[in-house]
Amino acid sequence: MEPRSEPKDVVVIGGGIIGLSIAYYTALRGHRVTVVDRNPVQRDGCSFGNAGMVVPSHFVPLAAPGMVALGLKWMWDPASPFYIKPRLDLELLKWALKFWAASTAAHVGRAAPLIRDLSFASRACFEELSALPGEGFGLVQKGLVMLCKTQHALDDEARYAAQANALGVPARVLDAKGLAALDPDVTMDVAGGVFFPKDCHLSPGRFMAALQRRCEALGVRSAWSTEVTGFVREGRRIVGVTTATETLAADEFVLCGGSWSPVLGSGLGLRIPMQAGKGYSLTLPEPRELPQVCSIFTEARVAVTPMGRTLRFGGTMEIAGLDETINPVRVRGIIDAVPRYYPKFAADDFTGIRPWHGLRPCSPDGLPYIGRTAGHDNLTIATGHAMMGLSLGPITGKLVAEVLSGERPSIDLSLLDPDRYA
Repeated sequence: MEPRSEPKDVVVIGGGIIGLSIAYYTALRGHRVTVVDRNPVQRDGCSFGNAGMVVPSHFVPLAAPGMVALGLKWMWDPASPFYIKPRLDLELLKWALKFWAASTAAHVGRAAPLIRDLSFASRACFEELSALPGEGFGLVQKGLVMLCKTQHALDDEARYAAQANALGVPARVLDAKGLAALDPDVTMDVAGGVFFPKDCHLSPGRFMAALQRRCEALGVRSAWSTEVTGFVREGRRIVGVTTATETLAADEFVLCGGSWSPVLGSGLGLRIPMQAGKGYSLTLPEPRELPQVCSIFTEARVAVTPMGRTLRFGGTMEIAGLDETINPVRVRGIIDAVPRYYPKFAADDFTGIRPWHGLRPCSPDGLPYIGRTAGHDNLTIATGHAMMGLSLGPITGKLVAEVLSGERPSIDLSLLDPDRYA
C-alpha cells in the first residue's frame, strides 16, 4: 500500500491486539511506528487466551434491553455468567448508571448496523492477512453455533436469528438432528441451536505472533516492559511520552491500553468511563471429542473453540476492577457447564488444567472508543472493545491508520466518539 500522507512518527501505547493492529496498518501507510507496552514481549494478556472468535453474529452491544435485570439477578450468584462484585466504588456506580441509560432498544437500533459493518470489515481483514505468504494462524471459516439446552432459549435465539437475517447477517435455526449433521464429531445434548455461517475462528496466540512478525517486517519498533509514566505537552499538542528511561517524541500518539486506558488518560484530563470485565478460559490439550465448528453454550454463556487438536472453553464477565486474581468459583462455573451440553465430557477432564484470565475493557454503552479526542490535536483513542477485541482488532487498526493519515475513515465513527462521556 502506498503512503497517502507525509510520513509521521507515531507512538502507540499498548501492545495488545488493538495496538499491534494499529501499528501494522499505520506502518503499512509508510509511517514510523513505535509500540510501547508495560508487559514483556512474552506476555499472556487479554489478546492471547480468549476464544479466538470472529463474530458478525454478535451485533447487539452488551448494553441492551433486559441486561440490567439479568445483571441484577446474576449479581447474587458468584458463579453466574455476568457478575458485578459488590464494592464501594464511585466510578463503578457512575459506569452502572450509564450502562442502565444505554440499555434501550433505541441504542441497539443505532448500534447494531455499525457493529455489523465493523465485524464484516474486520472479517475481510482477517481473510487478507491469512492469505499473506507464511502467515497461517488457523483461520477456520466454518461458522458458529449458538447451542440451546432448552426450548425456551431456542425460541429466544430463533427471534434473534430473524433479527440477524433482517440485518443482513445470515442465520439458520437447527434442531438437534440438524446440529448433529452439521458437526458429527461432537456429541451434543441440546434442544437445538442457531447457525451463523459467516462467523469464524482462529488461534489468538498464533495470530498475535503473525501480526508481530508483520509489524517487525515493516520496521515497527517495540519497547516492551516499558511503562508510560507521563506526557509532555505543548498547548493542545502532545510532544512526547515519558518512561522510566526516556522520552519518546512523536507527531501522533494513540492510546490503546485496554482496561488500563482510563488510568493513562487521567494524566491528560481524559474521561473514558470503563470497567474491566474479567474473563477466564481453559484449554484441553487432548479433548475426548473435537468439534469442527465453534459454538457458544447459550444459557451458560460459555464459548467453545477448537484450536488445532486442542479445545478451548472460555467465558464469564466479572466486573471486579483491575483485579487479576483468579476466582475459582467463576472457573468452576465454566467447567460445570461443559457436560450439560457435551455429555461425553466430565468435570474431571479439567483436573490440572491451568485457567487463563484476562481483563476486557468494557464501556458503559457496549461500544468501543475509536477516534480523535477534542482536547488534544494529535491524540487518538482506541479501546473499550469488551469481548470484541480480537474480532474487531484489524478493522480498528485500519480505521485508526486512516485517521492518522488524514483520511476520511472508511466507516463512520461518530457513535464511537471517545468524548461521548466527556
